[in-house]
Order: sequence, then C-alpha cells, then structure tokens
Amino acid sequence: MKAITLLGSTGSIGTQTLDILQQHPEAFRLVGIAAGRNVDLLAQQVRQFHPQIVAICDQTQTAALKAAIADVDPQPIVVAGEAGVVEVARYGDAEAVVTGIVGCAGLLPTLAAIEAGKDIALANKETLIAAGPVVLPLVERHGVKLLPADSEHSAIFQCLQGVPEGGLRRILLTASGGAFRDWPVERLPQVTVADALKHPNWSMGRKITIDSATLMNKGLEVIEAHYLFGLDYDHIDIVIHPQSIIHSLIEVQDTSMLAQLGWPDMRLPLLYALSWPERLYTDWEPLDLVKAGSLTFREPDHAKYPCMELAYAAGRVGGTMTAVLNAANEQAVSLFIEEQVQFLDIPRLIEQICERHRADLRCQPRLEDILWADSWAREQVVVASQSLTASTYVSLA
Repeated sequence: MKAITLLGSTGSIGTQTLDILQQHPEAFRLVGIAAGRNVDLLAQQVRQFHPQIVAICDQTQTAALKAAIADVDPQPIVVAGEAGVVEVARYGDAEAVVTGIVGCAGLLPTLAAIEAGKDIALANKETLIAAGPVVLPLVERHGVKLLPADSEHSAIFQCLQGVPEGGLRRILLTASGGAFRDWPVERLPQVTVADALKHPNWSMGRKITIDSATLMNKGLEVIEAHYLFGLDYDHIDIVIHPQSIIHSLIEVQDTSMLAQLGWPDMRLPLLYALSWPERLYTDWEPLDLVKAGSLTFREPDHAKYPCMELAYAAGRVGGTMTAVLNAANEQAVSLFIEEQVQFLDIPRLIEQICERHRADLRCQPRLEDILWADSWAREQVVVASQSLTASTYVSLA
C-alpha cells in the first residue's frame, strides 16, 4: 500500500485524487493533506480519510478548522499558513506527494517534498516552468521520481514507456482550443469572464480555464515538456484537437507516431502517476472510438492566441524569464477574473513585463532569484494594468 500526501485537496485535482484513493483503499492511504481556505470541504475530507496531518493555508481559518474536526478520532496535527503547507509536504512516511496547488504557490512545498526524499506526482506545472533549473538538479540529487500528473505530459510519459534512450524525436501537445476556439478574432474584445470560463471539454479551476482560453496553458506546457523530456523548443509543437480524446503524441526517430487516448478525465493521468509502473483496474467508462466519432486537428490561430508565442519566446530566453512569464500570467489572469482588465489585456501585460525583465535577467537562477522574479513580475503587472494603452505588441523573439 502506497502512502500519499495531497497538496491542494479541495481543488479539482485534489478532489479527483481523493476519488481515486476512495476507489482503491487497498492500494493507497492518505498521510497528509493541505488546502487553501475551504474549511467545510477540508473538514469533510479529514473525517473521511483520517490523515495524520492537515494544513490550511489561510491562517484566519485555523480555529474554524479545529472546531470542525474537534470530534475526529484520532486527532490529526493541524498546521497553518504557507509554512504549514511546507510541513505537510515533507511530513512522515508518505512515499509520494501529489502537488495540486495552483500556480507558483506550489513551488516551495514541492521543493520541501523533494528534499524529504518523496516522489512527486506533478499536477502543478508552474513549479517546473518557474524553477526548472532549480527543481531538476534537486530531483537528481535526492534520487526521487518526478511523475507528470496532468493529461498532456502523462500522455507523453506513457507513450515513452519502452522507447529507447535517444528514440524521441518530437512532441505534439494537443489543445482543445478553449472557450474561444470557434470564435473569430474580431469578437475577442467583447469577451467576459463568464465567456472565458465556459470550457467545452474539461471541468477545471478558474485560473487554468482562463489559461485554456488564451492558450497560455499550452505555452506553459511546452516549457514544462522541455524540462521533463529534454527536447529543445523547435521539437515541441502544439496542435488543436477539439475532441480532447488524444491527450498528446510523440514522434520517434523513424517518424512513427505514438499517442495516448482516453475520455477527458483527469483521474486517468492522476491514477497513472500514483500507480506507476503498475496499471490498476478501474470500472470507469472505457473509450469507445465509435462513440467518440471523428478526431480532428488544426493549427492554432496565432492571431487569436498570442500567449502561445510569448511562452515559446520566454522558454528560448530561459533563466528567470519563464518565472516572470508565469507570474505575470497569474497576476494578469487574476485581474481579469476580478474584472479589472480586459481579456486581450492579458497577453499585452505579459509581454510588457517580460520585455522589461530583459535588463535584469538571471541566466543561471538560484531559488532566491526565482522568488524575486516572481514577486517583481506580479508587482509590475499591477502597476502596468493601471496605465494600459493601445500600443502595439513588442517582440520577445
């Protein structure tokens, strides 16, 4: 039985991970759990799974959480704040930590788990995007496994099983196209938050759903794939696949293509990350290709999705530029959700901040450089959002 710790338990990744644990009590047990501020759901999860330690990031909710689980026996250790989440990440005999925290907030807990010798089921792509030059050497130093738990990188990882070293030639990341895949570019200035949150295929949190609408999620996945699988950016491509049945593909050296298929269900990659190298039986609905019907593909519209090119450009620059890209995107998306900027302001803000960062780029960043770049970029986005103009885009290329 594998011991698991879960970070981000009340989000979409977290609840689906717990669904897996509930269905496979013979295979997994929960050691630790951490969430943001949803006391009611977190308390319910503690009652059901009886973790040894629980963290709530919002320290103002600590008393409420303790009251909500006062009659739970045995009582778990309760910790709070960012330090509490880090404590949960490194705690006890957990063999693997599922990182379901959204955004760069997942970085420090992930590093703590790696330093504690725990394998990582990585559902938090921002950890590698912002801090790949720090994370990968740490993974090697501590001899832990970094297993992708999002659908695209899990698909690539699954396709690579049995491919000899040096056999990988190219990666194709599939993208649904998000809420606006069938909208003309001319309609985008009228986009509302409600429009952007209407994802056609997946049920996800608000931030990643907005990222899907801008296609920044796919640009970020390109950077993550670069770090996970070691290919340069010229060999990582994006293709729009509206049905979300093929979750990604690889091309090997002889030009053969391998793909992983399945219904759009995040439990599949999560289960594989937790059970690898085993395959556990499930009673989930199997993929029916006749029911799925046609599988279609098209090239992304570069005019509609400028964030995609910004991500490629930042990845090629490297260093702290990817941390700045990620932080600027998180802050710009937050401002859009709060209706303080328009949808098309998201790429404008990201590009402005990345261009400003050129003068302070750290090419071989340490952790403190990445944390500084993250904080700096967020502050710069807020300032820039207050003086937006209709200026044309500058180029990172």
